[in-house]
Amino acid sequence: MERRARFRIGLFVTLILAVMALFTFRLYKLQTAQNEESLREADAITYQTTVKASRGELLDRNGTVLVTNRASYNVMIIHTVFFSQKNQDLNQSVRNLLNLCDQLGIEPITTFPVTSTRPYAYTLDETSSVYQDYFRRFLRSRGWDTDITAQTLVHNLRRAYEIPDDWPEEDVYRVISVRYEISLRAVDNMPLDNYTLAEDVSPEALAAIVELGIPGVIVETATVREYKTPYAAHILGHTGDMSLEEYQGIYKEQGYPMNAVVGREGVELAFEEYLHGVDGVKQTTITADGEILSQTYLSVPQPGANVELTIDIDLQAVAEEALERVILDLRENGVGTHQEGTDAEGGAVVAMDVKTGEVLVCASYPTYDLSTYHEDFNQLNEDVYKPMYNRALLGTYPPGSIYKMVTAITGVDYASWGRYAPVTDEGRYTKYEEYGYTPACYIYTSTNGAATHGTVNMMEAISVSCNYYFYEVGLAVATKDVDYVAMKLGLGEPTGIELAENTGTRANEETKAEAYYGTDSAAWNEGDKLQSAIGQGLNAFTPMQMACYTAALANDGTRYSATFLRRVVSWDFQELLEENSPEIADQLEISEEALLAYHEGMVMAATDTSSFNGGTAQKYLHDLPYTVAAKTGTAQHGSGGSDNASFVCFAPAEDPQIAIAIYVEKGAQGGNLGQIARAILEAYFSQESKYETTSGENILN
Repeated sequence: MERRARFRIGLFVTLILAVMALFTFRLYKLQTAQNEESLREADAITYQTTVKASRGELLDRNGTVLVTNRASYNVMIIHTVFFSQKNQDLNQSVRNLLNLCDQLGIEPITTFPVTSTRPYAYTLDETSSVYQDYFRRFLRSRGWDTDITAQTLVHNLRRAYEIPDDWPEEDVYRVISVRYEISLRAVDNMPLDNYTLAEDVSPEALAAIVELGIPGVIVETATVREYKTPYAAHILGHTGDMSLEEYQGIYKEQGYPMNAVVGREGVELAFEEYLHGVDGVKQTTITADGEILSQTYLSVPQPGANVELTIDIDLQAVAEEALERVILDLRENGVGTHQEGTDAEGGAVVAMDVKTGEVLVCASYPTYDLSTYHEDFNQLNEDVYKPMYNRALLGTYPPGSIYKMVTAITGVDYASWGRYAPVTDEGRYTKYEEYGYTPACYIYTSTNGAATHGTVNMMEAISVSCNYYFYEVGLAVATKDVDYVAMKLGLGEPTGIELAENTGTRANEETKAEAYYGTDSAAWNEGDKLQSAIGQGLNAFTPMQMACYTAALANDGTRYSATFLRRVVSWDFQELLEENSPEIADQLEISEEALLAYHEGMVMAATDTSSFNGGTAQKYLHDLPYTVAAKTGTAQHGSGGSDNASFVCFAPAEDPQIAIAIYVEKGAQGGNLGQIARAILEAYFSQESKYETTSGENILN
């Protein structure tokens, strides 16, 4: 009994000792782990990175995505981590990284403003003004003169970075250029994010870079602009870095960092306020060997809003292809008996919703590919046909005979010229023959004097484009009245469009005095009145203005502001942020007599199929299932070669919905452009129901 009690006591004591030993061991392990964790945290580094907000999408009026974002990966170097490396050769780390980039076909990004080979020279002219400023601040931070030579700079940096003397010069330069970028971020109060060594790197290349295990070299997700259409390049535009002047004058107050990507051209620039998001900030803590201990968002990125444009990308495609086809055919075959137009250069098409001023089409030819814009820039810049030039908004051209509706309205409403008033075309206008000035109709000169338009009234004169008739009207009206009508209809006036545009000039006493200031030709005379009456002289307008003018004619004198903006919605399409409303820009009171004069004349131009004296626009438009009102123009320009060609129309003539203006540099004959108008009209009216049902598509469903 006593032995059994002792055994039980011994067993109990043993169990207690075992439990105590277990707890002691676990306490030891816990303390050891805590000590190790404390040691790791003691060497931890905390840094912040900017998390770029995705830019809003661009869509057409039907919800088709035109420009979006694609996920990408960037290689970044965190300077605070990079410089904290212990027992590592910083230069060799950079060298290894660059060698790997070479093997992977990755081009490192650097703004080091010095040529890569001897004799070293600065490349500051090729560097943005923002980074020129950064460079000067870098030099001052090291106590170096800002006029230091490039050769001395490279020498000083090699010594400062302790790059070995036996390294090849190529490696020395490359390491200096990257270490310069890293050092730049270490300058006090430098408003720069961490250094992005490479952008949009493939997952396979990223894996190889990460395997190098260089502290401070990290991978961050980002987005890049992706273009879903090959059309509308001049309208969509592109993004890029801002200049120092832009930062200080515009973006600083809006809270942008100096190295932010912003809209540079097109609607990317015009609607920057909607498209840009608000960047976030992420704080990361890592151990000395690169292990992430924690990540926290100090602020969450806010994506930009989506912008729905007024453009119909399907209609835009039709217009661009038709414009290209006509211009290339002109270059190859010419037009007319003399094959004029083989020197055709470029052109533009603008189509507009008559009732709202919304721009449905805005095409310029030649054009370019936005997805390869940066790679193709030098080639595009050297192209003699200037593909980057937006002719629709920036090109100012003499309108030619499409201006005659201005003269017609002025004649009827300001000079009591009846629309049925007859004028007999005698071919050459001889009133100023004694001064050696005898302008003539095209039909007279093209037939070597064998034909004229005969006796015509105003409607017929518009239909056959009789210069002789409008010489008579032009002399009967006051210049100030013609100028007033042209101004009210939008010629030589801002259109209201959100993109940069030229406003051109109207032919009047003031513009001539300015153009010929200090010469004997500064005074306005009767010859100027004759030329301006048919859209020549100093009249010069953009195709966008010509479209607004045509829409105002279709609206009986009411002109709407042109716009590319339909509405703005939140990034997730759940909230309508802004919806554009039609805005009347101006109104011209036009009498019923004047309305009938130009309406009937323009309809006749598109429908009269008489074998002689038929409408100048009828060839391509007379057999459409709706009535079109049109006017052609052939404009002299004084720069040699074929005449310019112009064309305007609206349809249906009885209840206008769409207005179109077309212009081709050295296009020879305006009537030939009717085939472009026909292609657009057929496409527009074949999908007419789409324009009535798109107001709520894809949004707030």
